[in-house]
Amino acid sequence: MFEPIEPYKSGHLKVSDIHSIYYEEVGNRKGQPILFVHGGPGGGISESSRQYFDPKHYRIILFDQRGCGKSIPSAEIKDNTTLDLVEDMEKLRKELKIDKWILFGGSWGSCLSLIYAINYPQSVSGMILRGIFLGRYEDDQYLYQKGASHYFPEAYEEFSNFVSEDEKHDLIKAYSKYLNSKDLKLAYKAAYHWAKWELGLITLKPLLDIETILSNDKSNLELARLENHYFINHIFLEDNYILNNIKKIKHIPTIIIHGRYDMDCRPEGAYLLHKNLENSKLYFVIAGHSSKEEEIAQALVDATEEFKILASN
Repeated sequence: MFEPIEPYKSGHLKVSDIHSIYYEEVGNRKGQPILFVHGGPGGGISESSRQYFDPKHYRIILFDQRGCGKSIPSAEIKDNTTLDLVEDMEKLRKELKIDKWILFGGSWGSCLSLIYAINYPQSVSGMILRGIFLGRYEDDQYLYQKGASHYFPEAYEEFSNFVSEDEKHDLIKAYSKYLNSKDLKLAYKAAYHWAKWELGLITLKPLLDIETILSNDKSNLELARLENHYFINHIFLEDNYILNNIKKIKHIPTIIIHGRYDMDCRPEGAYLLHKNLENSKLYFVIAGHSSKEEEIAQALVDATEEFKILASN
């Protein structure tokens, strides 16, 4: 990864009566535009998010989606849908006077990038996608109900035991009640268990500092409440929306990177996406899901370097 770099511009863009999204720009002001689309929903950006790109070449744009990170208000689910986020990205593109940009999205960010591209294909020059999440009902069920539970039975038991026995048949619905409770202590407790379950799945080797990561109640609540909000509402779109509309973006140059042992988002999703795109490359790497795993981080940097060559041709 490239050395840490500070933004040359940052601010908030008001996108609705309620929401203002935080954004920042780093790198080359006149460089090739590339948009970092973070995961979650509710994951937010960090300083390390800037380090996948050559700052001498790229004009790097990063933003926190509604309800998380430095965007305001925090953990707000009102007026927060997939197409709201798509429109926020388009408003940001226009605000920054960008003609076309590359989309760099991971996990939920891969899903959101694909949906944005389907709606605004003329604004997308390419995509680098990691840890593919297609946003289908079956993907939600695999992660939160039955699937990943087979591989992490002890962690799943802790996750499911937070709710009562008669609620366990639908854990997404059950957690919704607690994550949106007016009792903030209860909401924080639910968020801790939700975030712990997911964080325990994302790396090939267990995170040794997981409890330190989980010590931030605000971040836990943003991640858990927003993920739950999106998944209980089936991302606010028809099921299998991406593959049903894939023809609209089949010619966009795309590099797909997926961990062979990704327990958060199944490798099958990456393969299905690749099979349905006519101008894509798929790289399976020996890793899990997290973009911070060395093998995935290296593959992402290699992909941004490859797009530099494509731009010069």
